[in-house]
Amino acid sequence: MTSAIPDAVLDFIDVGKGSSARRIAVRHRAGRGSGHGPGVVWLGGFKSDMQGGKAVALDGWAGEHGRAAVRFDYSGHGESSGDFADGTIGSWLEDSIAVFERFCTGPQILIGSSMGGWMALLLAREIKRRQETQQAKASLAGLVLIAPAPDFTEELMWKNFSPGVKQEIETKGFWLRPSEYGDGTPYPITRKLIEEGRNHLVLGGAIDLGCPVRILQGAQDPDVPWQHAFALTHRLPADDVVLTLIQDGDHRLSRPQDIARILAAVAEIG
Repeated sequence: MTSAIPDAVLDFIDVGKGSSARRIAVRHRAGRGSGHGPGVVWLGGFKSDMQGGKAVALDGWAGEHGRAAVRFDYSGHGESSGDFADGTIGSWLEDSIAVFERFCTGPQILIGSSMGGWMALLLAREIKRRQETQQAKASLAGLVLIAPAPDFTEELMWKNFSPGVKQEIETKGFWLRPSEYGDGTPYPITRKLIEEGRNHLVLGGAIDLGCPVRILQGAQDPDVPWQHAFALTHRLPADDVVLTLIQDGDHRLSRPQDIARILAAVAEIG
């Protein structure tokens, strides 16, 4: 008789100082030793939280297989503090680095969905830099990217906005974007988000992370076109990068068959 798998532990860490200080909610579980494979770290999407179907499925899979697992909410998302409108790519990256440093040891697979794909690339680059300077207690085993949206603030937002929307962002400081997700409430796209995002663009040159990368992309994705994922593959070394195009897949990729593909990609890396 197998024992019940314990729930992940809910924890909070403080990130930032002064007016930018926030409490980040983290759910984590310990692994049952190195023989069970690398730990997994979930990086969610823009306006998503760690209680989504893919994140919960990944955590459950990790528990069943004795793997360490970490998922969290960026500031202004889910159970973390802060105002969503104050968030930027840089501040959410700061959240990601703080969580990784606090909760991860040994080899880790980063799994990033949509904006989380961009976060995974940025976090992986930081991990690699720290490994080279021997500052890291955790290492990078690989990346699994789901409908990854690197540079989305520039490539998928700003460049596609109408002149009227751009003017509203520049004059008012934000534009309320209609939402087809969640409860349908429009959400702010701020001038700060767009401008600060330009500090973190990755598609302009090679992205050499030194680890396997698996990308899953829906061909019917209305938010992140499959061509965007294809462009990303051209920035990654060709030796261990696999792009899987799911012909009937949408942006969420949260159907049972999609989740099965995601978990298979994680298992394939190690």
